[in-house]
Amino acid sequence: MTTTYAPTAAATTKSRPTYAITPARILRAEWHKLWTLRSTWITLIGASVAILGVGLLMGGTYESGGGDADVDTVLMTLFGFQLAQIMIAVLGVLVIAGEYSTGMIRSSLTAVPRRLPVLWSKAAVFGTVTFAVTLVTVLVTYPAAQLFFAGTDQELAFTAPGVIPTLIGASAGLALMGLIALGLAAVVRSVPGGIGAFIGLAMIVPVILDMLPYDAVQDALKFFPAKALESLTMLHPTPDAYPSAGGALLALTLWAAAALGGAAVLLKRRDV
Repeated sequence: MTTTYAPTAAATTKSRPTYAITPARILRAEWHKLWTLRSTWITLIGASVAILGVGLLMGGTYESGGGDADVDTVLMTLFGFQLAQIMIAVLGVLVIAGEYSTGMIRSSLTAVPRRLPVLWSKAAVFGTVTFAVTLVTVLVTYPAAQLFFAGTDQELAFTAPGVIPTLIGASAGLALMGLIALGLAAVVRSVPGGIGAFIGLAMIVPVILDMLPYDAVQDALKFFPAKALESLTMLHPTPDAYPSAGGALLALTLWAAAALGGAAVLLKRRDV
C-alpha cells in the first residue's frame, strides 16, 4: 500500500519566491524591452548612418569659394541631424505607443500598479541610450568629416575651443527631441497619432506661426524644438535667429518635461 503526498497550499506558497517591485527591476525590464525590439537596432543604426553619411558627404563635396564659407562648420558637419531627429522621434513613439498597439501595456501596468515608474523608466532608458549612441556617432563623424575639410575654409580642429561642448550639447538635444516624441505618444496612445503630433509640433506649427507678423511670436519661435535643436548644432548660433546653447537646452528640457508631465497626469487618470 502506498501513500500519495499532496502538498498543502501553505507549503506551495512558502516555496514560491516573491520579488519586490524596485526601481532597479523596472529599469531592467524596460532595458530588456527596448533592446529586444528589432526596431530599436534598425532605428538607432539608421540615425547613426544618417549623421555620419551626411557629414562625410558634406566634407567630400565641399570646395572653398563656393559661397558657403559663412556656414557654421559644426552645423555643416551635423546636417544629418535633420534626418536623425525624425528617426529618433519615431523610436520614441514606438517605445510606449507600441505597447498600446500590442496590448502589452496592460501587462506592464499590472506588474507595476503605481504606473508612473513605468513611464519614468521608459524615459530614462530611452533618453540614456539615445544620448550615448548619438554622442559616439558625432564624436566619430566630426573628425572623419574634417579629413575632407582639411585645407578648406571649413577646416577646424576637433580640439578647437567650443567644438566638443557643442557636439555634446547637440547629442543631448537630439535625446530630448526623442523624449518629447515619447511624451506626446504617451498622451495620444497611438503610433500614428504620436508621429503626427511630433511632426505637427516640430515642423508644421512653427511654419504657421512664422506667418504672423508679431515680434513676440517670432521671438517665441526660436525656442520651439526644431529651432532649439538646430541652435545646438552650431558653434556660433546667430543671436537674432537662434537662442544660445543654454537657452536651447533649457527650452528642449521644458518641452520634454511638459510632454512627459502631461503623459504622467493622463496615465494616472485613464484606464489602460
